[in-house]
Amino acid sequence: MAAATLLKFLAMQSIISVTNLSKRYASGFEALKRINLDIHRGEIFALLGPNGAGKTTLIGIICGILVPSAGKVTVDSHDIITDYRAARSLIGLVPQELHTDAFESVWATVSFSRGLFNKPKNPAYIEKVLRALSLWDKKDDKIMTLSGGMKRRVLIAKALSHEPQVLFLDEPTAGVDVELRKDMWQVVRDLRDSGVTIILTTHYIEEAEDMADRIGVINKGGIILVEEKAELMRKLGKKQLTLQLQQQLHALPAELSAFKLTIGEDGSTLIYNYDTKAERTGVATLLGELSRAGLRIRDLQTTQSSLEDIFVGLVSDRQ
Repeated sequence: MAAATLLKFLAMQSIISVTNLSKRYASGFEALKRINLDIHRGEIFALLGPNGAGKTTLIGIICGILVPSAGKVTVDSHDIITDYRAARSLIGLVPQELHTDAFESVWATVSFSRGLFNKPKNPAYIEKVLRALSLWDKKDDKIMTLSGGMKRRVLIAKALSHEPQVLFLDEPTAGVDVELRKDMWQVVRDLRDSGVTIILTTHYIEEAEDMADRIGVINKGGIILVEEKAELMRKLGKKQLTLQLQQQLHALPAELSAFKLTIGEDGSTLIYNYDTKAERTGVATLLGELSRAGLRIRDLQTTQSSLEDIFVGLVSDRQ
């Protein structure tokens, strides 16, 4: 098998496999409903969903924090229940909450995290992690003296301390300023390039659009969709044509009713949504009908729907 083919084959292998996973609490609330999901080795997978959709519960079960009610989860073929230690040693978790040892130094808390997984001391590796996260000059500072963004970086350093193959980032840039956010995403890309599998949740959907290889959408405890990002944008993305007219309209001419146009608030703008996959978008026909109706166009522009537009549409359709 050629090297390129082998690498592609390995990348398509599942490092995390979730089968018929459910979680029901004593109150009767069903947080997860028969989840089936495979995460590919070496990818960045974005798990999107509104608050309360089940994202954190799913991550908690895979990471061994919560116990499932039914179903099975394996991490690199290790069952999270029957082979807990091996499975957990492969995972690094960066939680939403900023839980750190306030009175410890950065160096001490990251080194201690490595020791929790029974890993031998490796100062050179810890230094490498701290430098990659721009924490080296803070290594002797107490956690309590750091800004919120720096504390978030310390959490990532702690999660990486035992050299995991899988890294969960649960809202990793919450409360982090724009510049730090850019730096952190570059670190994430570098980790992916080194072979680490990244699973992230984020409310900054433009980040998922920029970063992820695949997108999963969860709502009300169930997986709605899992798709390659590019394919998702192709399938569900729509374009919007905005036409600036030279005159104002109070109502659409009858001959334009078939196009489902929207008149802008100023009365001189027409908005037309069309499917980019359709054999005929109708744009050429629309422009011809506008001319026949005596409407002159001053300017026009097109915009492509974003991942956020698609996400909002998917979730709202299932409310």
